[in-house]
Amino acid sequence: MRIAIHAFDGITTFHLAAPLLTFGEVDRQNLAEGWGTTVWSSDGRPVRADEGIVIDDLAGPDTTTSADVLVFPSWPTHLPTPDPGLLDRIREAHGRGATIVGLCLGAFPVVASGILDGRSATTHWAAATELAEQHPTVRVQADALYLDHGDVLTSAGTASALDACLHLVRARLGSTAATALARHLVIAPHRDGDQAQYIERPLSSSEDGPMGETITWALANLNRSLTVEELAAHASMSPRNFTRRFRDTTGMSPARWVLTHRLDEARRLLETTAWSVTRIADACGFASAVTFRQNFVKHYSTTPTSYRHRFTTTP
Repeated sequence: MRIAIHAFDGITTFHLAAPLLTFGEVDRQNLAEGWGTTVWSSDGRPVRADEGIVIDDLAGPDTTTSADVLVFPSWPTHLPTPDPGLLDRIREAHGRGATIVGLCLGAFPVVASGILDGRSATTHWAAATELAEQHPTVRVQADALYLDHGDVLTSAGTASALDACLHLVRARLGSTAATALARHLVIAPHRDGDQAQYIERPLSSSEDGPMGETITWALANLNRSLTVEELAAHASMSPRNFTRRFRDTTGMSPARWVLTHRLDEARRLLETTAWSVTRIADACGFASAVTFRQNFVKHYSTTPTSYRHRFTTTP
C-alpha cells in the first residue's frame, strides 16, 4: 500500500512522525507486504520543521496520483486557505478510490476539499469551532478521537493521530496485526473513535484503586453481563457515582466501553480460533449469536464470518 504524507514549512516533527512511525513499522515488523511511505511537499522542495530541522529529499505533488492513502498529518496553525491545486489533488485521489486522512489540523484541507460535505469530521478540540464556522456543511464532532467513513478519516490532535493510524492498520490488516504493532510501539492497542478527546482523570497503568481493579476485572470477565450495577458493586460505589467516575476516567460510558471491548475480543477470537460464531458470542458476553452479529455489522460494516475469511490466521 502506497502512503503519501504531506509536509510543509512549520510542521512539527511529532505530527509528521506519527504516520511515518506507525505505517513504517508495518513493513519493518513484516506485518504486511507492499507498505511504503513517501513524504511530499507542494513544490517538492525541502521544508523546515517548527523545531528548526530541515527535511529534504521530498517527493513532489505528482506522488499523490499513485497513492493508495493520502495523509495530511497537520496544517499551519494560522489555518490558511488551502491552495486550489492542493484541493484538486485531494479530490482526484478520493475520486479514484484512495483513502484520505486528515490528522489533527490536517482535517482543514481535507474538509475544504468538499469530500466530507454532509458528513462528519473531527479535529483538535481547540480548532473545532473554527472548522465548523468555515465549513457549515460538515458536522464537526469536537469530542471524538477520530471518525472513519471508510474513504475519509479525520482525527483529533497529537496522540490521537497514533490512534487513527493504528485504526487504519486494524481496518486493513486485522486486529491481530494492529495489536502486535501497538505492543511494539508501546501504545494502547485500541481507543475507540467515539471516546472523548479530553478525559478528566485518565487511568494510569499503575492505578490499583477500585476503578482500576474493576476495569481489570471486567476485561477478564467479558462473558458476564457486566451491567452498571454489577460494575459499581465490584467497585463498591453507587451506580450513579460509578458512571460519573468511569466516564471521567475512560472518556466513555460503561456500556459503550464494555461493548467496545467485547467486540475487540470477538475480532481476536475470529482471527485466531476456529470457534463457531455462537461460541464466540457467548465467550464475549453477547446475549445471543444474533445480537453479536447485529452489533458486529453495525460497527464494522461486515459480518463475523466475512471478517474471519479476510483476517483469519488459522487454517
